[in-house]
Formats: sequence, C-alpha cells, structure tokens
Amino acid sequence: MTMRVRRWLEQGAAGLGLARSLAIYWRPGRQRGLRRLYGPFIRPGDLVFDVGAHVGDRTLAFASLGARVVAVEPQPLPLAWLRWLTRNRQAIQLEAVALDARPGSARLAISRLHPTVSTLAEAWRQALPERHPGFRRVRWEEGITVPVTTLDALIAHHGVPAFCKIDVEGHEARVLAGLSQPLPALSVEFIQGALAQAAACIDRLESLARYEYNVVAGEQRCFLWPQWRPATALHHWLEAGAAGIASGDVYARRTHPVAGLGPT
Repeated sequence: MTMRVRRWLEQGAAGLGLARSLAIYWRPGRQRGLRRLYGPFIRPGDLVFDVGAHVGDRTLAFASLGARVVAVEPQPLPLAWLRWLTRNRQAIQLEAVALDARPGSARLAISRLHPTVSTLAEAWRQALPERHPGFRRVRWEEGITVPVTTLDALIAHHGVPAFCKIDVEGHEARVLAGLSQPLPALSVEFIQGALAQAAACIDRLESLARYEYNVVAGEQRCFLWPQWRPATALHHWLEAGAAGIASGDVYARRTHPVAGLGPT
C-alpha cells in the first residue's frame, strides 16, 4: 500500500467509507465478471461515459475492453483515488463534476461512511431512509458545492459514447434530462423506495428512440432475463415492485429510431 493511499484511509469516517467501497468493488474476480458483462456493448476504441465513477471499478473494466473512458466523479476523496488509480492510463479522462439537466453548480450531500450514496437528489435523500431498510442508518453529514455540467456538454467535448453508465443515487432522471440525442446503450440504477425514478428514465429514453431493456440485480454481473424486453414490460415490472430486488441497474440498448432522428 502506498503512503498516499494509506493517508486517504486514515481520514476518519471518510477514510473508512472509502476503504469499505474498495473492499466491495475491488474484490478478487470482480473485474473479470464486469468485462464479461460489458463486452457485448463495447469494442476497442469505443468511447464510454462512466457517470458516477466512484472508486473506478467499472472505469477500469471499460478501459480493459479497449475503450476510451470519461469518468465523472465530483466527490473529493473518491476523485483523489481515481486520479491515483488512472495516473498511467491515457485512455481514461476524469471529469471532476456532477451532471444535471442544466449546467451550473449544485449542493452534493456526502455520506462519509457510505460515500457510494452521496447525492444531489435532496428529495430522494429525505425519503429513502423511510422507504428502504438499508438506508435507515445512513447519514449525510457533509454538503459541498460542486460544478455541474450536462450529458450534452460532455458529448460536445468528448464525442458520442457507445455506452453510458449512470449511477448517481436518485439523480439519474435529471442527468438524462440533459441529453437531447439517443445513445446506443446505457444503464441507470434503480432502488426500492424510488422505483419511479427508474420509470422516469425509461420514459426519457423512449422519447429519444426505441430501446429494449434488461436488468442486473444488485452487484451481480449477469442479466436477469434471457430475452430483452420492451419499455412497457419494464414499466409493468417496476410497478409490480421490481420482484423485490433491493437495487440494481436497468440496461437499455437501442432498437428502432424515432422518425426524424436518423438511422439506428
């Protein structure tokens, strides 16, 4: 362990939170599973956005598949880790910003012990401890102002990604509101107690193009269904309670374009 990493881990509750994230997301064998999961979406040379990169496990999986990666992370301590992790990887660019529907600045609520649930979504943060057992002991002790940009602005600067992962703790629909063109494939987080957020994301994607959908439960690295499903089926699944799954990710891949938006 380098002295720099040791200093991060010694930063009280925040260091403990970072250490917990590293233990979860960098456990042995996980990278292999992530590469297998994302391989069908990404070819060497493709551009990928990792929005909410946190400790970079998926960032490195994307890069290992040969992608050029833009990793978006506004939290100072995870960002410091990402800078160290990617210091010798020219294919990875870091953006120390949050994303929203419009550029500007916003207040980021930080949980020192649980940095993976730090969020811009104030209503989500207030409601979820009452709706989700896993959040009853979570506290957001700190708030910082962070710069905000949009997906459209990232695309204007870096190009159109072949895949865009969005995991921003209840703020996913706002991130997609800053996107005005369809992307080939995306993923957005869902969580019990806030399933309407995932439904709003599906509605936004369907306003841009036609997609089909699948689900990964929790931190598994395989799809829940053998066949991809249309938006209507995803809405029914979410309305029925998402099979009781505590959290996971909805994956969307484009099928047919909306008239006037050009070919798939």
